[in-house]
Amino acid sequence: MTADERIEQAELLYERAVFGGDSSALVSADRNLDEVEADLALTRGKVIHARFLGRRVEDARELELFERAAELYGRLGDVRGESEAVFWVGAFHQVVRDDTEAAVPAFERALDLANQAGDRLTTSYALRHLGFVDHVAGRLDEARACFEESTRLRRELGFLPGVAANLIGLAYLAAQQERRDDAAALLEEATELAENTDSHGVLRWVAEAREEIKLP
Repeated sequence: MTADERIEQAELLYERAVFGGDSSALVSADRNLDEVEADLALTRGKVIHARFLGRRVEDARELELFERAAELYGRLGDVRGESEAVFWVGAFHQVVRDDTEAAVPAFERALDLANQAGDRLTTSYALRHLGFVDHVAGRLDEARACFEESTRLRRELGFLPGVAANLIGLAYLAAQQERRDDAAALLEEATELAENTDSHGVLRWVAEAREEIKLP
């Protein structure tokens, strides 16, 4: 059901409880509203995160929203939803607060839940961000394995902007491992994918990578 349909159903269940004397209807009403609240909290948290990426100003509501979404999805038994929300808890700690110690357990939990749910997209996100952790720690082979598996999943899903973003990460790794020809080829493919999908933000990341890696 859509969010509007869930709210409408909850309203009908409220009427059944009040006017029909069926108090058991409130259990289903709560579930419908929890589903709406979880989806709203997750999406609003992601919007706030996107705003952070542009302004680099922390909004404490972001973490609260992701944690609330994870709590609600867990209560609902929605493993896929919980995996995504837990991933974003990790992303907040890693990206906003630069707190790897807090981020890693969330990424690992999200990866476990995503695998249980068969959610390849969240799996790809968790692997990507664990790849960043390995890269920063100097575990370059492990980082490459994470990025490559994430990229494979994204190709399967047809998530081409996400593929392009991962190729940039792989290019940085290639350059650090003195595989400059590989780095150039990876950035070339990332550029092509980003152009074909109008992913202008990714194109900016490609340009930054070329400058940092010192590629033409």
